[in-house]
Amino acid sequence: MNQKTLYTAVVIVGMSLTARGAEPATAYNFDFGPRPAVAGQVKVAPDMVYSKESGFGFDLGTKPTRTAWGVTGGVTGSSPFFFSVTLPEGNYRVTARLGDLAAGCATTVKAESRRLMVERASSAAGAHQSVTFAVNIRNFKVPPPPANAPGGDQVRLNDREQGVLHWDDKLTLEFGNSHPCLDGLDISRVDDIPTVFLAGDSTVTDQPREPTTSWGQMLTRFFTPDVAIANHAESGETLKSFITGLRLDKILSLMKKGDYLLIQFGHNDQKVNWPQTYVEPFTTHKAYLKVLIAEARRRGAFPVLVTPMQRRNFDGMKIRNTLGDFPESVRQTAKEENVPLIDLTKMSIDFYEALGPDRAQLAFSGGTDVTHHSAYGAYELAKCIVEGIRANKLDLARYIVADYKPFDPAHPDPPEAFDVPASPTGLVGAGGRGAVAPPRGN
Repeated sequence: MNQKTLYTAVVIVGMSLTARGAEPATAYNFDFGPRPAVAGQVKVAPDMVYSKESGFGFDLGTKPTRTAWGVTGGVTGSSPFFFSVTLPEGNYRVTARLGDLAAGCATTVKAESRRLMVERASSAAGAHQSVTFAVNIRNFKVPPPPANAPGGDQVRLNDREQGVLHWDDKLTLEFGNSHPCLDGLDISRVDDIPTVFLAGDSTVTDQPREPTTSWGQMLTRFFTPDVAIANHAESGETLKSFITGLRLDKILSLMKKGDYLLIQFGHNDQKVNWPQTYVEPFTTHKAYLKVLIAEARRRGAFPVLVTPMQRRNFDGMKIRNTLGDFPESVRQTAKEENVPLIDLTKMSIDFYEALGPDRAQLAFSGGTDVTHHSAYGAYELAKCIVEGIRANKLDLARYIVADYKPFDPAHPDPPEAFDVPASPTGLVGAGGRGAVAPPRGN
């Protein structure tokens, strides 16, 4: 059997299993090279396109090219390429085997909607390396309530969320940088690692499109494969709407003992012109925060409160407070409930003021936007969250990656040195329908 016939045979087997309606697998060993397949291995040719019928393949209209043929080999691309595989929701440990016989490799790996998993993996020609990370994937279904009981059976997604990669039934990985190289992928579901659930608004959510980026989708870069980050934040959300939209129900349906819930709200809760979701800082705001705290504790999880980052509004060289008493309300609630507090309000002020009014613009998504961040700004704020985890001596700190260096927001990394490549824009399925739209609310 020649190599082309071998690829075809393996692909047909994979397609036939899916076509028969079998339950989706939760473990795969994909190989992208020309060597003969071994038992349990799925060969993938560069022209294998993802479809629901096949259950795996290159996605979003991208197509890689073959690296050097020989005993080993894989795929590469002059631009980022995406690979997807249908999987049930849950946490997955992914090992990517990287390398090229003929050239040096530089590979950045992102998952789902631009979650940074591997910042830059470099190897010389002929050298290979493996990188491992954990990815959380989910769908919008909620376990239906019993007959005559109130509730619903799905998260109430808004228009902006239609078609995004973080609410579908597959895992999608993006391979980019100057010379991405992919030889193989090992994917397996892991149910025994802690999950860090994120609840918040647009400053936390997985933003689908460049340039807007949030700290939640950068936080993944700083943790080992022994913990998963599950970002359930969404643009425009408030404490009230997070509950009424069944987003909290979704988290609670997945939460287990030993998990974490990081809670950051305030930007939208303060809007008096949103009467259905407005809360007062020292009364109803506290009360709703305590609901999330109590629900997490009831399931044996650890709640952590995060004060909202300030907006980029300078009076001279100093940041002007535009969040009213909401940060102080969070601080008081943390003290009253004996909950760990990450004071992102203070750290963000230190960060912006260290850059100054002009250079601070580089931390934001552009134009007149003083709320939403660039990839650089989100990366630095994610480091602030890591510092908060370390300062609180949370057990979660033991999962911080070994190459993390202590960070002082008053002495941030220079924006000119930030080199995480942007993700492609305008791809079908990469961020909803139609043209690029700004974030809804905060």
